[in-house]
Amino acid sequence: MDTPVKLKTYIVEDNATIRENLIGTLEELAAVESVGVADTEEEGKQWLTSKPAQWDMAIIDLFLRQGSGLGVLAACRNRLPHQRLVVLSNYATPDIRMRCAQLGVDAVFDKSNEIDDLIDYCIAQGKALPDVRAH
Repeated sequence: MDTPVKLKTYIVEDNATIRENLIGTLEELAAVESVGVADTEEEGKQWLTSKPAQWDMAIIDLFLRQGSGLGVLAACRNRLPHQRLVVLSNYATPDIRMRCAQLGVDAVFDKSNEIDDLIDYCIAQGKALPDVRAH
């Protein structure tokens, strides 16, 4: 029996309630495995850049308790080819989406109305994982 490949995901989000709800939802619906969390820019940058083989996707909020998600994104520009950077923010304006694209972000989702789209994105990324990890 095939066990689905889990998408190893690191979450940078300073709101504990949102973070825990997001982890629970994604683990239940999208074969995501949370490999760690951070609530500050420095924590997120340090973990993601020092453990490149331990994550497939990072979900990053832009406004953090200390620092900015933009700093985390910039630190991860030279990630492995299969790794995905995703922004989940209440401020997914056209300007923010453009800035994220400039930083090499793979997808931007609005917390208020695009959670289903995020789940679909995670499911699609999880299905592609066995192929990309093999290379």
